[in-house]
Amino acid sequence: MIIGITGTLGAGKGTIVDFLKQKGFAYYSCSDYLREELKKQGKEITIPNLAGLGNFIREQYGNGEITKRLLKEIKQENVIIDSLRHPDEINELKKGEKFILIGTDANIGIRYERIKLRNREEDNLSFGEFITEEEKQKTNSGSTMQLHKCLELADFKIENNGTLEELNKKLEEIFQEITKEKYVRPTWDNYFMEIAGTIAKRATCDRGRSGCVIARDKQLLVTGYVGSPKGLPHCDDVGHQFKKMLHEDGSITNHCVRTVHAEQNAICQAAKLGVSIKGATLYCKMTPCRVCAMLIINSGIKRVVCEKKYHAGAESEEMFKQAEIKLEFFDEEIEQYKNQ
Repeated sequence: MIIGITGTLGAGKGTIVDFLKQKGFAYYSCSDYLREELKKQGKEITIPNLAGLGNFIREQYGNGEITKRLLKEIKQENVIIDSLRHPDEINELKKGEKFILIGTDANIGIRYERIKLRNREEDNLSFGEFITEEEKQKTNSGSTMQLHKCLELADFKIENNGTLEELNKKLEEIFQEITKEKYVRPTWDNYFMEIAGTIAKRATCDRGRSGCVIARDKQLLVTGYVGSPKGLPHCDDVGHQFKKMLHEDGSITNHCVRTVHAEQNAICQAAKLGVSIKGATLYCKMTPCRVCAMLIINSGIKRVVCEKKYHAGAESEEMFKQAEIKLEFFDEEIEQYKNQ
């Protein structure tokens, strides 16, 4: 997780940083980056110089350049990036998986007193100079700072006019909110594949207990699982019925022919019930075998989604390609099973 911090001068960004450091977050700062650059250039560290260098970098390299540079340095999982002053700096961070922006502001008089107390090198400003610098950071447009827009983008906005205890209480509430586990609904593909996994529990061949779902327009049509034809003994009861297959390249594979595959049973179910599966999507455990692939093609199914790959699925993959059937895998790994 990356937590970005934006806010006005003296609004409590440092306190937020200290709070998050205690929670195990590593610290990075746009302002500290600029301070180091000013030192390398032998320039005095003042608010106008910091702002000027930041504006120069944005104008020359793009508004998100400072955070781009910081991201290259990050090696930890949970980090804070402080002193964000342009929306494009925030947009760079939003490209990651999980980014939260905290914004903080307070009454200008209170903030001025705070920066005088912290006594940083760059804080030697009169109240009038403080107001002038504030307006520059808040309202400039183009390639310079747009702090007011950054505050508008905040996921959590803090009005920090109270005590340190009150701020820490607000921060604890925010931290609990952003770190709690949030329920994520499964995608439709995940939904149907999970159903196929449940259906597979009815399978009667332990070499690959597989299930199948055929769906169209987010509606489940038919299901099937691997098992013997009705009235005939199951592998789980009497054992496998193996037959060897000799391939053109001289290789030999071992197949259990006692059962009807899950895909075949689902297609048979559709035929028996008079359910059209034209244009549907088929969900299954691994790449369908050659026979299943031929049935899928002729039944009018247009998309096949597999949990994993079948070790002997190359021929089926080529057939689907020729038939213009879309084939997708949750995982490119080859499914492993007994007597493979």
